[in-house]
Amino acid sequence: MPPTLEERLSLVREGVADAAAQADRRADDITTIVVTKFHPASLVRELHALGVHDFGENRHQEAQAKAAELADLSSGIDPIHWNFIGQLQSKKAKQVRAYASSVQSLDRDSVLDALAAPSPALDVFVQLNLTDDPGRGGVRDEEFEPFVERVLQTSGVLLRGVMAVAPLDEEPRRAFARVRAASERMRALAPTATAISAGMSGDYRDAILEGATHLRIGSAITGNRPVAG
Repeated sequence: MPPTLEERLSLVREGVADAAAQADRRADDITTIVVTKFHPASLVRELHALGVHDFGENRHQEAQAKAAELADLSSGIDPIHWNFIGQLQSKKAKQVRAYASSVQSLDRDSVLDALAAPSPALDVFVQLNLTDDPGRGGVRDEEFEPFVERVLQTSGVLLRGVMAVAPLDEEPRRAFARVRAASERMRALAPTATAISAGMSGDYRDAILEGATHLRIGSAITGNRPVAG
């Protein structure tokens, strides 16, 4: 029999704890965001019942619908938190603010301007482009500090840290070491922006060893994604 949802979640939690111990860190200081793209709202409800509070979505339309369907879980003692982790269009930014606790894929002036607001503060992460492909999402290295400074000057957003995806053609530990270095550069400008969102189902252990504070884990917990409709 294949493992159940609860068993998969338990295995990942054990893996996180093991990697944290290896890095001489506390597992409680690492947030696991369960990526539920293409999965029904019912799965989110099951995971919440198992103690999961942070969820990641890549597509606004899908995320908005789930947030509306699960509005009853957005308040109370153990509310759920939606983290937008996909490429965001500036024209959708204000709608995302209505349900998201964080936007982890901030990489363009147009999106930053669209997210600006008097209040409340929205947590944001600056996404890094770790490849040589300018078409990939994320801020390029030479643009990093100027963009961070722009974020710090924008009202209604709170800079939490950096986010990145390890390139397929690079050893994950090496890629995450570059993310750690970028985090140190960010903290020189914003000392409280200490978060590092890095690591997915296949490489989260390496991310933890390089200081990741937030993991974005999908199939290792949720199982294979349903076919997109």
